Amino acid sequence: MSATAPEAGRPALLPARVDLPSLLLVLLGLLVVYVPEYAELFRGLWRTDEQGHGPIIFAVSLWLLFKQRHKLAELDSRPATISGSLVLAFGALLYAFGRSQSIWIFSIGSQIWVLAGLALIFKGWRGLRLIWFPLFFMLFMVPLPEALVAAVTAPLKTAVSYVASGLLYNMGLPIGRSGVMLTVGQYQLLVADACAGLNSMFTLEALGMLYMNLMRYTSVARNVTLALLLVPIAFAANIGRVIILVLVTYFFGDAAGQGFVHGFAGMVLFMLALMLMLAADRVLGFFFKSERGAQA
Repeated sequence: MSATAPEAGRPALLPARVDLPSLLLVLLGLLVVYVPEYAELFRGLWRTDEQGHGPIIFAVSLWLLFKQRHKLAELDSRPATISGSLVLAFGALLYAFGRSQSIWIFSIGSQIWVLAGLALIFKGWRGLRLIWFPLFFMLFMVPLPEALVAAVTAPLKTAVSYVASGLLYNMGLPIGRSGVMLTVGQYQLLVADACAGLNSMFTLEALGMLYMNLMRYTSVARNVTLALLLVPIAFAANIGRVIILVLVTYFFGDAAGQGFVHGFAGMVLFMLALMLMLAADRVLGFFFKSERGAQA
C-alpha cells in the first residue's frame, strides 16, 4: 500500500528529501545523551521560580527548528566536514566536562555546539545560517552560574526596590526601605530574585528576541536598537510587578499578596513588558524603514 500524498496547501510532517535512517540515528544519539540532562532539569532547577522559563524556551526552540525542516531538507548538501567535525568535537568535550562536573552551563550549552556541528557536517554553512536563530535562542534556556546570577541580581534588586519604594512614597503610601526589604504599613516584603533578578530580565530579553525574529525586520539598526531597549523595558516591568505586589499586600493583606496574586503578578510582568516593547517598536517605526523579510 502506498502512502497518500499530503493535502494541497498542507506541508508533510517530514520533507520528502530527508534521509530517514540518518535522521533517526542522529535523533537517537541526541536523546541518549541529553534526555538524562533534561530529566534532571525538569525534576529540579526548572521547577523553581527563577528558572521556570527554561521549558518554555526549550519548547519554542524546538518549534523554530521544526519550522525550518523543509527548507533545510531542500538545501543542496555542501558539507563543511572539517569545520563541522571540530565544532561537534568541541560540543562533545564541553558536554563531557559539564556532565562530569555537574556544570549546567557546559552540559546544556553543549547542545548548541553539537547541533551546529551536525548542521555543518550534513548541510554546510548555508544550513547553519538557516537555523542560527533557534540555536541562538537556546542560549536563554541555559542555566547561568549561581555566582554570576548572585553578583548581578543583588544590585538589580536594590535598584528595583529603590525605584518602586520611591514611586509608592510619592503616591502617598507609608512605605520604607532597607536594602531590598520594603515596609508598607504593618507588612514587610522582601524583593526576591524572581521578582527583580537577572533571570526575569533574561526571560524578557528572550521574549523580545523571539518577537523580532517573527516580525522579520530587515533593518539591522532597528533590531539592535530594540534589543538594547529591552533591558530598560525589563527593568521597568520588574518595577511594575513589585508595585503591584506591594499595593495588593497593603490593601488586601499578606495572604492576598502571597497567594494567587503573587503568581498572577508574574503574568502581569510579561504583559507589561510586551506592551512596552510593542510601544517602543511602534516609535522605532517612525525612524527606521519597516520592510520585513519573506515569511517562512
